[in-house]
Amino acid sequence: MPNTANYAERWEPELLEILTQDSLISPFITTAVKWLSAKTFHFTQMSTSGYKSHNRNGGWNRGVFVQTDVPFTVTHDRDIEFLVDKLDVDETNATASMENISKTFVRTQEVPEANALFFSRVAAQAKKLDGYHTETKLSDYTAANVFTKIKKALGSGKLRRYKAMGALVVYVRSEIMDLLEESTELAKKIEMTQIAEGGIGIETRVTKIDGVPVFEVIDDEVFYDAFDFDGEDGGFAPAETTYKASADTSVVAGKTYYTKSGEKYTAVKSPTGNPSTSSYYEVDAAGSKKINILIASPLTTKFVPKVNSIYFFAPGAHTEGDGWLYQNRAFSDVFVFPNGKDNKVDSVFVDTDIARRS
Repeated sequence: MPNTANYAERWEPELLEILTQDSLISPFITTAVKWLSAKTFHFTQMSTSGYKSHNRNGGWNRGVFVQTDVPFTVTHDRDIEFLVDKLDVDETNATASMENISKTFVRTQEVPEANALFFSRVAAQAKKLDGYHTETKLSDYTAANVFTKIKKALGSGKLRRYKAMGALVVYVRSEIMDLLEESTELAKKIEMTQIAEGGIGIETRVTKIDGVPVFEVIDDEVFYDAFDFDGEDGGFAPAETTYKASADTSVVAGKTYYTKSGEKYTAVKSPTGNPSTSSYYEVDAAGSKKINILIASPLTTKFVPKVNSIYFFAPGAHTEGDGWLYQNRAFSDVFVFPNGKDNKVDSVFVDTDIARRS
């Protein structure tokens, strides 16, 4: 096969700009990392001791600092290729067609997947931390309590510290944003804006709470705490609950067993006998939960993208068919770094619905 140029370096800045402008997570996207290899970069963690009382008779108190260079590896490794029949492409404009494919792919596929990856990774990290995650039925949110609930979330753990620095962002599902608009806890303020031809626009959306930006996640299919990125049709989807035949030879107290009818699984109210011979099933992998509220700090939470390879093969330069072959491989991942004081993670929060996808 003839030598083929890797267009990643040429088009990466423009593609990353589209990702930044079009995504919900632009405050968290960073490319300012020092890559050690194709998928690994360094992050420096540092902590220091504090002041001690000065002795006027001379001498200084020597402090202690600890600096550790920690390697982080980007694990979300994705690729795609498209074959465009040569009759569909003007050969004099083939390069432009490749660029259009890249831009369209980023806008319609990569951006939503980046949002989904970010929300699920941050939620997973928050769920590991005591005091930084809750579960609430959506019906428990009302116009009479939604503001208080968000304020309480903003006060979880050490989040107040980041709020005081103006370094927090809140994301909410659409139903909660609607309740905020209707909140009986807030004094209503209608903002009038001048629009074209002398018209007046009315803005009632809540955009900040105590100075913290609030974003509505309208595309609700990206706002879950876990996703399946390995579907047969590509792309991503909220993780569904999966089941397996039980291997238990006797009923385990407190364990939920299910029976299967077609594609539907139903919990057994009073399981008896030998589950392995009673056609009982049990949960193999729990499904995802819809996120109600997610909070993160751009100071410590980073989405790191890297377009690694973009190739374009002319007809005859490959064996995949009679057309132009476009290939794109990219890495990305989300990292929640510890604070610089005691090297603990304390800057994320998530509240999920209690119901799982099944």
